[in-house]
Amino acid sequence: MTTESLYLHFQRCTGVTTDSRNCPEGSLFVALRGERFDGNAYAAKALAAGCAYAIVDSPEVVVAGDERYLLVDDGLKALQRLAQHHRRQMGTTVLAITGTNGKTTTKELVATVLQQQHQVLYTQGNLNNHIGVPLTLLRLTPQHHIAIIEMGASHPGDIKELVDIAQPDMGLITNVGMAHLAGFGSFEGVKRTKGELYDHLRQQPQSHIFIDSDNPHLVAMAQGLPQSTYGTSAQVHICGTLTAGSLHLAFTWSEQGDPTLHEVQTQLIGSYNLPNALAAITVGRHFGVTAALINRALSQYTPSNNRSQLLKTARNTLIVDAYNANPTSMKAAIDNFSQIAAPAKMLILGDMRELGQESAAAHQRVCDQLVAGGFTDVVLVGEAFAAARHPYPTYPDAASLMASLQQQQPEGKTILIKGSNSMKLVGLIDHL
Repeated sequence: MTTESLYLHFQRCTGVTTDSRNCPEGSLFVALRGERFDGNAYAAKALAAGCAYAIVDSPEVVVAGDERYLLVDDGLKALQRLAQHHRRQMGTTVLAITGTNGKTTTKELVATVLQQQHQVLYTQGNLNNHIGVPLTLLRLTPQHHIAIIEMGASHPGDIKELVDIAQPDMGLITNVGMAHLAGFGSFEGVKRTKGELYDHLRQQPQSHIFIDSDNPHLVAMAQGLPQSTYGTSAQVHICGTLTAGSLHLAFTWSEQGDPTLHEVQTQLIGSYNLPNALAAITVGRHFGVTAALINRALSQYTPSNNRSQLLKTARNTLIVDAYNANPTSMKAAIDNFSQIAAPAKMLILGDMRELGQESAAAHQRVCDQLVAGGFTDVVLVGEAFAAARHPYPTYPDAASLMASLQQQQPEGKTILIKGSNSMKLVGLIDHL
């Protein structure tokens, strides 16, 4: 079945689902295959649960004479082509956001700011891959003024695949750092892959990027692209300066050509979030959002998903940043924690995953940073930290640390919790 034919069926549907356990009445089910599952086996269940049609790529599951089964060569490719076609039909301005660190927070802040004056579609949660991006695009309606599409990558070519689907008009790379090195191979591999967004935009006649001018890697990568700049120097479109002495991110900002100084107090933890906030301001001003509405949006935004969250328990104050970790974000989090004025600091750090051959050296650098910073109350979790040289207690996994915490619970401490999501450090919260 052609993409155009599929699109006619899609237009009769209430939405798209790939989960047979979640089938809104009148929706379109797309059968996807994975290493441990085959969505084709659940097509009949999805139709019985309320789906209007089911896109399948296995002829064996098609019921003869039942026109609700839409047979294609490849379910995933059909989903992606359908999303690409829909994006073109809608003609909505699309802003793609990627980067090693901060892309989800930046996406949330940009959406929060733009929603003050615009109808905005944006990536929900972490649906930023080859499945999540098309699912997001298929939620576009004529009422949306702007679509903000987050794009993740762990291998070369990942961003190119996503920009080919989303066809963005604008781009924002938060930064480039040491992450997913097992897939990228090197830092240069990271830069090339994230730069695939810039490569796409160079081919577009009306493209525009938003760029952190404090990042020399991005500046070099973005040569020749029309851009709005942000950072801490006076030569940028949006200039920001940190306000010292606050546990939460506080800063002032001004716009090029306007002496007005705006003060913002956020609910974000970490000075490393300043570029993310400035990015949101820059995008907001580009789309005409007033400074007053921008400031209100940033001050009211509450972080979630274990990203830079401040939690107060009955016994301690927790800074939870345990959704993801790589050498760049780990160093920034520790640097920020060292600058915070807080009593009885403690760190619980988990392994950084997917670093390949760089893993041992990267974990050793973290340990050296902790020692050089004078931190004494530190607990490390995971095999990589256990193999490094350091004076700190180490646990093989979060479960073993939980058992220890039940015996000896910290109290009156400010605790930074950071590690890769697979280390499951968020499970420690209830024990602290």
